[in-house]
Amino acid sequence: MGAELSDLIPEVQRPAPPAAASQKDNILFLMGGLLVGFVVAYLMFEAMASRQPPRLTPALRAQIVDGNEAGGGALGGGEAPAGAAPQAADPAAAGAGGGPAMAEIQQLRAFVEKNPNDAAAVRKLADLNFDIQNWQRAQELYAHYLELKPNDTDVMTDLGITYRGLRQFDKALALFDQAKKLDPNHWQSYYNEVVVLAFDLKKTAEAKAALAKLEQMQPANPDVKKLANAVARTP
Repeated sequence: MGAELSDLIPEVQRPAPPAAASQKDNILFLMGGLLVGFVVAYLMFEAMASRQPPRLTPALRAQIVDGNEAGGGALGGGEAPAGAAPQAADPAAAGAGGGPAMAEIQQLRAFVEKNPNDAAAVRKLADLNFDIQNWQRAQELYAHYLELKPNDTDVMTDLGITYRGLRQFDKALALFDQAKKLDPNHWQSYYNEVVVLAFDLKKTAEAKAALAKLEQMQPANPDVKKLANAVARTP
């Protein structure tokens, strides 16, 4: 049986988190104690991620590569069918089952409450909320980070993805467009624009125009090729 369209819808592209060597001393010095283990583990993750292309979720890779994932296409790494509103993950559930996510978030949240202008900590807390699909809280934190560090195109893109998760597609597109204007080579913004236009708003012609620019920018990018294949399968 051929794959259904909902199985082929690609997920957004999130820029890789930056290496945080400069953040390490600051976080360790200010938080200390129980937070030391968290910071060290997180920094190791960031160092690995910074040497890789922007990550795709496992659900996305399954959808684009296999095209036969049971239960329909996931949006935002969740399990909502295509066309349905992605649900924010339950933070309590995310921390259950042995996962350390909630403990890490709670520790960092307490630090951010006392140090609201520590941009590195604000972004880290936003990333953790993003990872558990707590879109509303991630959106608030990314917006605050951009008040502290304007014109960060990676964070603009992440903020746009949170708006997409909240089904505020016009705001998502506006942020992707803003990132493109600040950095015309920021290909993730083009990628995410295509996803929203093609699969959320069903504006295929506009999606294909944006895709053509993306393919010129990233002709050898395998993720872009998979996206192009998915767009070609849209009605």
